[in-house]
Amino acid sequence: MSLRDRSQGLRGLSINRMIPNILTLLALCAGLTAVRYSLQERWEPAVGALVIAAILDTLDGRIARMLKGTSKFGAELDSLSDFLCFGVTPALILYMWTMQDAGPVGWVLVLLYSVCCALRLARFNTNLEEPDPPAWANKFFTGVPAPAGAGLVLVPVILSFPLGEEWVRTPYVAGPVIVVVAALLISRVRTFAFKNFRIPHNWVLPTMVVVGLLAALTVSAPWLTLLVILLSYAISLPFGPRQFKKLSTQAAEAEDAAEADEFVDPDDDGEDEGSAPASPRAAE
Repeated sequence: MSLRDRSQGLRGLSINRMIPNILTLLALCAGLTAVRYSLQERWEPAVGALVIAAILDTLDGRIARMLKGTSKFGAELDSLSDFLCFGVTPALILYMWTMQDAGPVGWVLVLLYSVCCALRLARFNTNLEEPDPPAWANKFFTGVPAPAGAGLVLVPVILSFPLGEEWVRTPYVAGPVIVVVAALLISRVRTFAFKNFRIPHNWVLPTMVVVGLLAALTVSAPWLTLLVILLSYAISLPFGPRQFKKLSTQAAEAEDAAEADEFVDPDDDGEDEGSAPASPRAAE
């Protein structure tokens, strides 16, 4: 490529295509900062940096679609950032926090979580290349997404902040949580995506009130608020497969009804072609 072609490519680069990638890089930096804090055993700033990374990761995809700045490069960058922020960093935090006390078993468990997160992201990227699913299927993920998995696996760490109890900081508590979350990451369980969630008109104002209350609680009791959000998400997990099955059944019934309508002859007026037409006297 000549220098002229490169300069033309740089001049043609839209800021709309850069904003999502910038947000992804900021999320990556937040994840690396969480690693730094964990090495210093500053657990609250480490988890806080990871929360910021999750927020930025949520925003970059939505802004990319709004600004029509999606690209293959951005998707690959986002996947790498997700693995570091939500696959490597939580595992390192847990290992430094308590799992190193379990010896080789602790290291195996944190490796299990990271491997399952990598497999989950690889499956997600593979599904992007498949034909477009029906509109109702976009309301669900297959398995727990990586940011939610990072939040769930760090519940013991977050729980120790308001409680200040050492009984939470033990491999006997963190270990089972790691195994369960790792299984959810690679599972085929359908979970709510919330990205296409529509709020009914009557619930708009109550929803805004709830958001305001959450904002106030976040300022006054951030860790308790984060725990409530994560536990609410965990409670919603059993309802995802039920709703997916319900919508799938409705879609199949609608498709069967549409196929049945296609076999109906619109020109058929209900008379038998082989029968003789009725005489006027018979009609009288």
